[in-house]
Amino acid sequence: MDRFVVTGPTPLEGEIAVGGAKNAVLPLMAAALLARGETVIENVPDLVDVRFFMTILEELGARCVMVKNQLKIDTTNQDGCNASYDLVRKMRASIYVLGPLLAFHGKARVSLPGGCAWGPRPVNLHLDAMQALGAKLDLDEGYIVGSTSGGLKGTRFRFEPVSVGATANVLMAAVLASGVTELENCAVEPEVTGLAEALVRSGAKIEGIGTANMRIDGVDEIAPLRHRVMADRIEAGTFMAGVAMATGRVTMTGVNAEHLRSVTSVLQDIGCEVVVDQDLITVEMTGRPRAVEVVTRPYPGFPTDMQAQIMAVCALADGTSFMTDTIYHDRFTHVSELNRLGADIRLDGSKATVFGAEKLQGAPVMATDLRASAALVLAGVAAQGVTQVNRVYHIDRGYEKIEIRLAALGANIRREKY
Repeated sequence: MDRFVVTGPTPLEGEIAVGGAKNAVLPLMAAALLARGETVIENVPDLVDVRFFMTILEELGARCVMVKNQLKIDTTNQDGCNASYDLVRKMRASIYVLGPLLAFHGKARVSLPGGCAWGPRPVNLHLDAMQALGAKLDLDEGYIVGSTSGGLKGTRFRFEPVSVGATANVLMAAVLASGVTELENCAVEPEVTGLAEALVRSGAKIEGIGTANMRIDGVDEIAPLRHRVMADRIEAGTFMAGVAMATGRVTMTGVNAEHLRSVTSVLQDIGCEVVVDQDLITVEMTGRPRAVEVVTRPYPGFPTDMQAQIMAVCALADGTSFMTDTIYHDRFTHVSELNRLGADIRLDGSKATVFGAEKLQGAPVMATDLRASAALVLAGVAAQGVTQVNRVYHIDRGYEKIEIRLAALGANIRREKY
């Protein structure tokens, strides 16, 4: 098992290219199942989650090849409809294959991701919508077993609550459904918009892209996708938070500043100077962060995937900060680990009160999930002394070679076995 050893504090200085968005590429990979032939996706980050999803597609009969940051998915002979528990249990995004399999093959057998029960979990939105499209779904020994009679049929469905994953999954299914599908209260995250745009370029008929209400006119077939993945707004935000915490000046290249408006606004409130020049964002920080109040909300609100990183920044703020996560009420496993570094964070349900400390002190900490891992690494860069971040396989799911890229900005960080 690997861990990061970080010695701080060190300011961050230089330039860094932001990679492709993990949350955008996974549904695009699933969408390859909607057509026969070779899908080509550019600017694909080489991440554990991407490699793992390739394994799922290969189990279904597709052929996947990634060279540098180009991914080719050949579905010419793809005929499998069974996504096994051994694979799906490791990543919730695996359920993205459900919609395309039902739409293209008229059947699917997909394990419930992460061992989810059939009860009131977020996965229910996916299932309710597929049933609204005419799929017959049963639960058999932990598997969603689905079939259609004569294919999926257009319907009207409202997402309640709004869900990025369910919106993407149902959108893919509706593309090949007969008739018209009207989707209400859709997620409007850039990753969903990018998926819809890629599908339209392949022959799908979708109206209302980028809005909460989309209309899909089903087509008989679409062509294989050709798409370039957008820059990862969460990765960019993470590096921006690193500068806010450790001070310094960093320019991020290949970024869409529009996708980062809510993050940029919070960082400016914290005290960062942020300059946007086309696809470049330069962040500079010279002093101690200011305290802020942050509430996570669906896009274009402040993203839940940046909550942990900003909380780490606020741990060093001059004053008391308040953070409320309205998306995932229990997404606070990083709090106890940040407190091990000298932070003073207190939880009350989905709200955290962060009493800013003048400094953090290095210590061994345990990464518990992807974004918590990023927060702990940033804290280590800003903390006094040595911080050991254990179980970094979490961070490898969403950040490509983060230790090498942070080191290029001046961080004293290395990966080691333990």
